[in-house]
Amino acid sequence: MHKRLKHFQTALAQTGVGSSDFDLNPETVLPAGRKLRPAGVLAPIVEDENGLSVLLTKRSAALKHHPGQIAFPGGKQDDGDVDVVAAALREAHEEIGLPPECVEVLGRLPPHETVTSFHVTPVIGFVKSEFTLRPEPGEVDEVFSVPLDHVLNPDNYLIQSRPWRGQMRHYFIVPYGPYYIWGATARMLRAWTEIIQK
Repeated sequence: MHKRLKHFQTALAQTGVGSSDFDLNPETVLPAGRKLRPAGVLAPIVEDENGLSVLLTKRSAALKHHPGQIAFPGGKQDDGDVDVVAAALREAHEEIGLPPECVEVLGRLPPHETVTSFHVTPVIGFVKSEFTLRPEPGEVDEVFSVPLDHVLNPDNYLIQSRPWRGQMRHYFIVPYGPYYIWGATARMLRAWTEIIQK
């Protein structure tokens, strides 16, 4: 196994603290007893001309929720999914054509709570064999790769703000070329940088 992947595997085996869309907004009071829906997203690591990179998607501009945003392939856990890892692998197959058998799961990050009431588990996996990218029509406009050296460097993260439900919401961004990676995706990537640097 690639030495760096082994390091990821070791780091991901540690128990960490979960993250949320509200991390940079400590004044936000979350309702007690709120119900969060389990979901899984896959951070697929590929080896390309940049070395190791992670695949991300640009959501279709026609979607009702989060149109045009940068996201990991993934979604909510269905009744037929054994766990959130299975959900992440299934959704990655549906959204970008990545067969589950092509992925070696290295581990998972602590769950992330989103403003849309999902309890998202980011699954880190290495794409060990070639496959044909097949973006799901109507859901995924584009699949692209970002070098891990970029998204796992804390110096590349900035904090921005925008109004949300009557108050300013602060969030991480990690821009890359023409891609504006922000919100939950940026926060989960940032959590990854924190875990591997411990």
